[in-house]
Amino acid sequence: MFETRPKILVVDDVPSNVHVLSRVLADDCVIYFATDGAKALELVQARQPDLVLLDIMMPGMDGYEVCRRIKDNPATCDIPVIFVSARGEVEDETRGLEVGAIDFITKPISAPIVRARVRNHLLLKRQADILRQLSFMDGLTGIANRRRFDETLEREWRRCGRSKLPLSVIMLDVDHFKRFNDHYGHHAGDECLRTIARILAEEVKRPGDFVARYGGEEFICLLPETDGEGAAQVAERLRDAVLKQALPHAASPTAPQVTISLGYACTVPPPDRAAQSLVSLADAMLYEAKNRGRNQVRGSIAATAPADGAAADALTSASMP
Repeated sequence: MFETRPKILVVDDVPSNVHVLSRVLADDCVIYFATDGAKALELVQARQPDLVLLDIMMPGMDGYEVCRRIKDNPATCDIPVIFVSARGEVEDETRGLEVGAIDFITKPISAPIVRARVRNHLLLKRQADILRQLSFMDGLTGIANRRRFDETLEREWRRCGRSKLPLSVIMLDVDHFKRFNDHYGHHAGDECLRTIARILAEEVKRPGDFVARYGGEEFICLLPETDGEGAAQVAERLRDAVLKQALPHAASPTAPQVTISLGYACTVPPPDRAAQSLVSLADAMLYEAKNRGRNQVRGSIAATAPADGAAADALTSASMP
């Protein structure tokens, strides 16, 4: 039923308990194990399991705290947790559910019950993952939508900020797209946007890079660990790739074919600024590219991303061809 074997993390400080659960589930799942809370959190982050089977009573960090931390982390909060414990009182189960667990299995375990409950929760997670993926997809172009971009931006802003790494954003839109629609019709306009999305997805393919439709004829690229020079090179490559596609645009005063204008911005995310400030700066650079004649790239490299209202003020000192 599953295309690949689901990944299960078993967390218990008693090795024999880990062995029993592993033996019960090993035929259908890939099993990872940890014997303490710190190792469990490390594996959850690194392996992104589909399900966690978690003991309550462990030395140091107990299962309740491990579950709370899993649920407090945006990168792991959707991973379901089942407590497996000898403590089966109502208070124990209630507390487990309150910190975010999805189910409670009491020891000694019954192999058929464990298999059935694990299978049911894995199916529910698979369905939730599919729905989540669909909710983050742009229906017209098939690439990510703005909601998915905003979530990814926030995560990368925090990560790059902690690591003192550069983060770049490229915003672009199709030049004179309204004239394209008026001349060729909306069906052709939709095909044009799908073609642009395909080109972007083909050109922006480094692991960690991200492309989304931002709205209308506007697209956006997120480039973690990419400095301003790298962002400028990517932006120019995108502009050239669209130009080489040679999509006719008879109504464009810029060129006889479809062109795009692009603006990029780069910064090492500072702790006192919002991630959206980088998008605002890239958007301002996009409009500068449009105001200077379109079919070109303009960019800004900021020591720190300015606040949203300061984006326009930064252009005179930060603008780059």
